[in-house]
Amino acid sequence: MDLNLRDIRAFVTVAQAGNFTRAATRLHLSQPALTVQIRRLEETVGARLFDRNSRSVALTQTGRELLPLLQRSLNDMEQALRDARAFGEGASGTVRLACLPTFASSALPELIQAFRKRVPQARFQIRDVVASMVNTLVRNEEADIGVTGGNTVDATLDVLHMSEDRLVVVCPKTHALAKKRSIKVSDLDGMPLVLTASGTSVRAVVDAALAAARCTPDIACEPMYMMTAVAMVRSGLGVSVLPATAREVRAEPGLVTRPIDDPSFVRPIALVKKRGRTLPRVTEEFVNAMVLAMPERK
Repeated sequence: MDLNLRDIRAFVTVAQAGNFTRAATRLHLSQPALTVQIRRLEETVGARLFDRNSRSVALTQTGRELLPLLQRSLNDMEQALRDARAFGEGASGTVRLACLPTFASSALPELIQAFRKRVPQARFQIRDVVASMVNTLVRNEEADIGVTGGNTVDATLDVLHMSEDRLVVVCPKTHALAKKRSIKVSDLDGMPLVLTASGTSVRAVVDAALAAARCTPDIACEPMYMMTAVAMVRSGLGVSVLPATAREVRAEPGLVTRPIDDPSFVRPIALVKKRGRTLPRVTEEFVNAMVLAMPERK
């Protein structure tokens, strides 16, 4: 027979109260019900735990030796129950998120800060990677949710929310394009471009938009990360096309952004999870916060 949490709690309470009547009151039990619990524990242990008379109750030697052990066990089990309840209610737990670097460095810090004010015990594991890796991490269950770019067609993923990221031209303040209020696609034809590498979600949008406009790009450099692309633009290697939300651009006082007069320069953003998997409660709550912060795709 296994030890029962209620029986252990009854034993500890009687030992502390020194009286069955007071212990029963504390436990909100009838005295006969409490007596049954104590007897059941004694049967499980195989020894008498209390010496009783009509006026008082005293621990036996076995009871005295077991009390600190069972008290520790009771504390541990009650803490485990509190922790389990906190996980189940979303008051605790770890949000495992894979996301695009632009999202990680723009909206995400403020989202986490606001969320932790409501849920102080929430923890976060963040993997900021390119879109294809976001999908892989969620698919392999190394992340529970992902913020990915492009039109998600992975049959193993569920799309929880769709948003979008408008792309802009990034150039030095001294560049000829900086004088324009908006950029036409034809303005980019034949101009040296610093574009993120093939396989990134931004590059897929730019390639498709340039091809649709029958523009022949002059690609000067193809870095993987936006921070590198911004550094190359700063050094004069060319202009770039990056998300308007990229903080790497806003941190550069010598660079400006200009909108592109073409609706094709929009990157779809998808919030995804693995199909058929139940999210932890704390992650569900964070998803709700993310949806409110991510504008719905038009």
